[in-house]
Amino acid sequence: MNLLIVESPSKAKTIEKYLGSGWRVIASVGHVRDLVPENGSVDTENNFKMKWQIMPGKEKQIKLITDELKKADAVYLASDPDREGEAIAWHLLDILKAKRLLKYKKVYRVAFHEITKKAVQSAIENPREIDKNLVDAYLVRRALDYLIGFSISPLLWRRNLGKSAGRVQSVAVKLVVDREKEIENFKPVEYWSLESVCAADSVVFKAMLNNFDGQKIEKMTIENQEQINNILDKIGQPEIGARVINIEKKKTQRKPAAPFTTSTLQQEAARKLFFASKRTMSAAQHLYEQGLITYMRTDATNLNADAVNEIRNFIGREYGDNFVPGTPNIYATKSKNAQEAHEAIRPTHFDAPAKNLSGDEAKLYDLIWKRTIACQMKNAEFDSVAADIQTDNNVAIFHAVGSVRTFDGFMKVYTEDKDDEEDKKESRLPAMNVGDKISITELIPEQHFTQAPPRYTEASLVKKLEELGIGRPSTYATIMSTIVDREYVEQDKQRRFHPTNGGWVIASYLNKYFTDLVDVNFTAKTEDTLDDVSNGKQDKITALENFWRPTDAMIDGARGIRTADIIDEINEFMKKHLFPDGNDVCPDCGAKLGIKLSKFGPFIGCEKYPECKFTKQLSKVEQPVNTADTVAQNVKSDSVELGDGIEFRVGKFGPYVTDGAKNVAAKQYSAETITLEIARDLLANAGKKAEPIKIGENPETKKMIFFYPTGRYGAYISSNRVNVSVKEQPDLETAIKLINNKAKKK
Repeated sequence: MNLLIVESPSKAKTIEKYLGSGWRVIASVGHVRDLVPENGSVDTENNFKMKWQIMPGKEKQIKLITDELKKADAVYLASDPDREGEAIAWHLLDILKAKRLLKYKKVYRVAFHEITKKAVQSAIENPREIDKNLVDAYLVRRALDYLIGFSISPLLWRRNLGKSAGRVQSVAVKLVVDREKEIENFKPVEYWSLESVCAADSVVFKAMLNNFDGQKIEKMTIENQEQINNILDKIGQPEIGARVINIEKKKTQRKPAAPFTTSTLQQEAARKLFFASKRTMSAAQHLYEQGLITYMRTDATNLNADAVNEIRNFIGREYGDNFVPGTPNIYATKSKNAQEAHEAIRPTHFDAPAKNLSGDEAKLYDLIWKRTIACQMKNAEFDSVAADIQTDNNVAIFHAVGSVRTFDGFMKVYTEDKDDEEDKKESRLPAMNVGDKISITELIPEQHFTQAPPRYTEASLVKKLEELGIGRPSTYATIMSTIVDREYVEQDKQRRFHPTNGGWVIASYLNKYFTDLVDVNFTAKTEDTLDDVSNGKQDKITALENFWRPTDAMIDGARGIRTADIIDEINEFMKKHLFPDGNDVCPDCGAKLGIKLSKFGPFIGCEKYPECKFTKQLSKVEQPVNTADTVAQNVKSDSVELGDGIEFRVGKFGPYVTDGAKNVAAKQYSAETITLEIARDLLANAGKKAEPIKIGENPETKKMIFFYPTGRYGAYISSNRVNVSVKEQPDLETAIKLINNKAKKK
């Protein structure tokens, strides 16, 4: 018997049908081993040696694999054909070797890019060794992510700066924050346009002012109403006589888009189907495992010759030979490190869209099928006509454009958003010749203002990351979901990303103290290095040394920085965001306001705290669609629904939160400052003794000062039997001052 190991159970079922008797196909269910989650699992002083463990919950799957292996004569490792898939095969082989189960058994690595009987059998007939370079690239990536996580994250937790900092996710958050800063700093500029309503032989059409008094009219040429009024006065009032002075006719073509890569699939599914990247990849995974599409993690746009011939034959039968180009359409892969052995994402069969699909899978398959068929069809063709119309007094020239589709080509099957927009602009001009008289019946001046750059959506952020060379096909969905799950960004009803307050804080901190980590060029260079390791151009240890040593130096430098200095830097970075009107004066005492950090998130507070206790909650994104927090809008209310069945109430003994079964005091909060996350935390920790956090040593008493997040009366600090209530964890300087002042009063 032969044992074949794939990644997913549904893929195993499909492949087992193709192989028949004599084969047992089982799944690893993704990765089976990972680094031990503790400091030192990557030994930076010993060639980055790594300590691995079976992932929790995977013991049962490993036992199933080992039990089946005992009955087998040979084992085929058939995990996915990418870096992560190669790593899974390597981990499995290492585990089985350690268990001494491979004696007298043959081991093969096989890979296929589509789950069809032909592809699976071909892979088995042409096995190979595990690709050491691909495995090394995975090891470099995993080591870097681990080292960053275990080195930077504690710095964030200790100062309430954020939950964690990822190598690529941090850049994505910084991009969103930088875009928000652009929007906040944007100053709109006024400009005007002038449109004319023209008539020729009773046919009405529109034309835009293109030239006035011999000056070319560009988008920003007319700056204000005074200038537009001057133009209107000189042109005169309708009806105005005019004539055609130039006609230009030409035929234009529009080419079909390339077949989908992972990135373009996510972008188009976001635009057309409103799918998040994670949702797109989940549906694509299911389609792949059913044998309906090729492998869905790819940055290549090429199709194999057999597939192209099938597509062209289908087009000829279904739409006619006039839709089939003379030679196949070839698409160049834009990604400089694309693996040309891979194909674009395409259906495995082309006769008709797959049946018996529903929901997300049906919608996504239809999108993939149409795009793939369209990519091998002829160009769409258009007749375009442009006319220049000059007023009889010779002061103004208006420009009219008409465009009509004369041959559908690929647009018979599929259009991108840009094609849809062009279709909307299509208009037919009347038949005209140079010298024909034209009547201008109306002039329409319109005021405009330049627009701030748009906020990123998932589609545009994925596109931006791809343009910058950051991340790879297998990572985009994870990046998008991670920055949302960590609550660094959230989306409004138009699915645009806004940075949360936590996103602003983490971006400002990393921007100041970990410049390279959020530098797009540095991160893109790291991705290039991983590709060089994959291609055998650079060895694993050199790659790790080159990245880790400067990063480690940054981390060492950040450890000794005072929290007060960090907060000053964050305040400077966020100043315009925090105080858009420039008013940062405390209304209670007149001191300066600034950002404060707590375990429940950032807020605005007074620099004279604790003498002045003024606080203000930071505003949240309007109409968020994926955030759990609900901020009470009515401050005077004594009952606020926070979500998930949890309420904030003010009772006989003061404020509290309740989930219906349990009530927990929340005396330090009001309807304005409580959030769902805080309430959950209070309920979860009710009755538990909080673990103290070491702040530092008091030089006067030589005793350690501890911070307790929860106590009978809320958070407090304690040292040498002196307790002081606080709203948040203070820095060491503030803690010493509070403890010593309280001790003197005793």
